[in-house]
Amino acid sequence: MKLLVSALEHSANVHLRYLIKELENDVELSGIFDASLGDSIVDLRSTAIMGFVDALTKLPFFFRLKDEMVELAQNADKVLLIDSSGFNLPLAKAIRKRYPTKEIIYYILPQAWAWKKKRIPVLEKTITKLCSILPFEPSYYSPLAPIEYVGHPLLDEITVQKSSLEPTGIITFMPGSRPGEIKKLMGIFKEVRARIECTAMLVIPSHFTLEKIEELYGDTANFTITHDAHTTLAQSDFAFICSGTATLEACLIKTPFALVYIAKKLDYIIGCALIKLEFAGLGNLLFMHQYGKPLHPEFIQNDVTVENLYNSYIQMDREKFFNDAGALRALLQHGSAARVSKIIKETNA
Repeated sequence: MKLLVSALEHSANVHLRYLIKELENDVELSGIFDASLGDSIVDLRSTAIMGFVDALTKLPFFFRLKDEMVELAQNADKVLLIDSSGFNLPLAKAIRKRYPTKEIIYYILPQAWAWKKKRIPVLEKTITKLCSILPFEPSYYSPLAPIEYVGHPLLDEITVQKSSLEPTGIITFMPGSRPGEIKKLMGIFKEVRARIECTAMLVIPSHFTLEKIEELYGDTANFTITHDAHTTLAQSDFAFICSGTATLEACLIKTPFALVYIAKKLDYIIGCALIKLEFAGLGNLLFMHQYGKPLHPEFIQNDVTVENLYNSYIQMDREKFFNDAGALRALLQHGSAARVSKIIKETNA
């Protein structure tokens, strides 16, 4: 089977890697994905964006990339889109217009339920199979929509979790993977670390060079650097984590933590105008939807202060979080790679 794939984000490629294992040798990939997975048509580093403003400056590049993907779709048996709705939804519409019977599978859907509910009918009309990784998401679609909760990819990928809250003296700091995030948070993280007597672990992406680490993180002498986020979180008493997938990972590993995020001012203003959500963390959104209460503390923009972060470390009810995190893990049930693989192999347009 010839499968055209569009996976722009690092996390999407992590999920794609597990999916490929389930597909075994049944597919031939083309399109956009990490170079380690095959012959991608583009270097993923050129697709990275940071906020709304950066996205606008790269529009001509993404228009050309979309056109190239539409041409490639002609010879593909099926199309698999993963996350990245800003690129993948216009791509899906263009492919559907050019090839009305082409089978298009969308894995990790646009969060239309959060900020653009008008997109839902478009998704229902455009996509052959909608693979949801959020158990509440199908309820926002019409009863006859081709949508299914397939499980959550992190439950394929996370192999460790805390079995107890026995203290270890380890605190983990995760300032994100994007340069802007790291530079904004590291100064504050260093001050928080100075106030806590602990073994301080700093999670740094494994692909960063020594020069890149020195540029983004500065002096890391008071931290122990690690690349293994999951194991480190499982060993930690607490963590301070930049908003993103890592916060849900911490929930599923059951490590108490505080979410922190500082966006560019203009991006934050635009985001607040477009997205009407009470929480930034997916763990909080899932838990609020199911149980009517948040799971962990969040500090955004001006609330990201040394005092607030330190107080969250001191005051958080760890036992309550630990029990609630177990309930969240049970809510998500299982991983998603096996089911999505079956859909790719069996779905017919």
